[in-house]
Amino acid sequence: MPPKSERFELRLDAEILEQVDNWRAEQGDLPSRSEAVRRLIEKGLDLSATNSVKISDGEKLILMILGDMTKHLKIKREIDHDFLASAIYGGHYWGLEWEYSGLFHRHVDRRKTVSEVVDILDMWTFIERGYAELSKKEKERVETEAKPFGKHVTFAGFDGNNEGEHRSVAQFLIDDLGRFSRFKGRDLDSHSTSVPAYRRMLSVFLPIRPNLVGRELSASEIIEMLQAKIAA
Repeated sequence: MPPKSERFELRLDAEILEQVDNWRAEQGDLPSRSEAVRRLIEKGLDLSATNSVKISDGEKLILMILGDMTKHLKIKREIDHDFLASAIYGGHYWGLEWEYSGLFHRHVDRRKTVSEVVDILDMWTFIERGYAELSKKEKERVETEAKPFGKHVTFAGFDGNNEGEHRSVAQFLIDDLGRFSRFKGRDLDSHSTSVPAYRRMLSVFLPIRPNLVGRELSASEIIEMLQAKIAA
């Protein structure tokens, strides 16, 4: 028994109808308008569902021209023009993904993660800066009251194995955008899960942040944040 289908009304303007009719005329069996629209929808859905590289005819031409220019000018390049040309002429777009996997990936940073990383880096900037301003006696107090996190009060980064997106965003902010320069040159791999602890610390820091204009964190505030690292 064929699967049930659902009937629905679709209104198209004259220009789109003309395009549909032109497409119908190019098909060997001259489908009806409704069948043509159904096939076009299927084609569009199939195209959007695939993750393969897609290059338009105009983009192919631009790539080939740029490749010829770089070869002629003997410009040092990372992309192998001969390989690119072979892939384009042969339709082997999958080969581009294999060869340049770092370029044709599907990852896009989530805005929520970016915002969280910014807050974490901001928090640790305040913590490290505030801790550096404490007296020797206050630092001893931090060490005692915030055990085991009160002795080495520095940002450890994110777990490279399980918190890769957070770590990558942090490195991009620091190394490429030039933000939070305090952490530049650090490894930023904590080698252990850190985000849950940072979130607990943020629950203490974020309500305080609006009041940190023109002052640093106090010893008591730093202690409270470091104590929050310990899971309840």
